[in-house]
Amino acid sequence: MALEGFAGGVRKEKFKQKSWDMARQEQVLVLEPQQELKFRGPFTDVVTATLKLTNPTDRNVCFKVKTTAPRRYCVRPNSGIIDAGTSINVSVMLQPFEYDPNEKSKHKFMVQSILAPRDMTDMEGVWKEAKPEDLMDSKLRCAFEMPLENDKTHESESVKPVSSSTSVKNEHSALPKLSSASLDDGEVKKIMEECRQLQMEVQRLREENKQIREDDGVRKRKITPMAGSHSNTMASTAMTKDEGLSTRVLALCLLFFVIGAIIGKLVL
Repeated sequence: MALEGFAGGVRKEKFKQKSWDMARQEQVLVLEPQQELKFRGPFTDVVTATLKLTNPTDRNVCFKVKTTAPRRYCVRPNSGIIDAGTSINVSVMLQPFEYDPNEKSKHKFMVQSILAPRDMTDMEGVWKEAKPEDLMDSKLRCAFEMPLENDKTHESESVKPVSSSTSVKNEHSALPKLSSASLDDGEVKKIMEECRQLQMEVQRLREENKQIREDDGVRKRKITPMAGSHSNTMASTAMTKDEGLSTRVLALCLLFFVIGAIIGKLVL
């Protein structure tokens, strides 16, 4: 998010300091920190500092954040409205750069604010129409710090990767030490024995589960051929029934034909 720079107009107008200072209002926002934004290296990646703005008044306040180095920083949010009695955190992100410890930072930030009109509908319009005596501002310096060697060593040790097997071993090895520190030998032995029994029970359950799976597989294999033979038997039975039914129908037809022929001769 781009920032508005105020370095270019400093030499010409110096924020019209001579003509404005006597008429300007005192800043109503409370800034944390008040005077200096600290950025802690290394600066090979984005470094973020947080600026907290608090509005203790009973009026809404519009604010803007400006800097002398707009290309070096990204600010979210860099403008907005702070409701009465509330606070907002502004993230100031310093972009990566080559740090020179002998070079002092000359970067500065300015928080500019103005009381929002009660019937405000356009915040940009408020800034355009603002009178110099209505504006309030606070300035902060930027400070760059590199971590000490001890801090680097401590951080590297704290973020040292640990494999899962190593962590499991450490947990198992730490358990007896922790137990022995607070329990006597008898209780420690009892706990260890319970752990062994639990392991044996888990192993037994695994074997039972495996056996059940194998039995299910055998049972399914037995059911499959039986189901096939049963279906074949049912099919052959159905075919036999169909053949028997067809034979009966044919015999009945012949019988009716013969009876009809006999009756016809008797009538004639």
